[in-house]
Amino acid sequence: MDRIQHLVERQLGRFDGQGSMPRIVSAWPGAVGEEVARNAWPARVARDGTLHVHTSSSVWAFELGQLAPRIVERLAAELGEQAPKTLRFVQGHLPEAPPAAGGATRRETPVPSPEALAAAASLAAAIDDEELRERVARAAALGLARTPDGRSF
Repeated sequence: MDRIQHLVERQLGRFDGQGSMPRIVSAWPGAVGEEVARNAWPARVARDGTLHVHTSSSVWAFELGQLAPRIVERLAAELGEQAPKTLRFVQGHLPEAPPAAGGATRRETPVPSPEALAAAASLAAAIDDEELRERVARAAALGLARTPDGRSF
């Protein structure tokens, strides 16, 4: 297990006393499907074993509440004893969408325009250490650059 995975699992484990949250998060997309996983995500496990799930809207919360017994069955098939006993859906904060099934998607690193490079060089000009000045200028230029879709990086 790599270090980042270990740290993530440790942090997820803080949200439930049984330590089942990492396995629930891993099993969730397979149990509910891609579309539901984009609109509903496990938030925490209560002491009574209820999995609280945040949804993108109250409509999703209502609809998934109707499907809760089926979702619990699917999670139980995957997780056994660590499966939640019941589900509770509420509108709440969702993490960024999980990567597509084909693997992690990478945002293309933007190429700074000449204007961004000049502005960055100007911002870093007061730094005496040449190596540090170049690194700060490069970071600032990337911060000022735009991706092909027009968003800042």
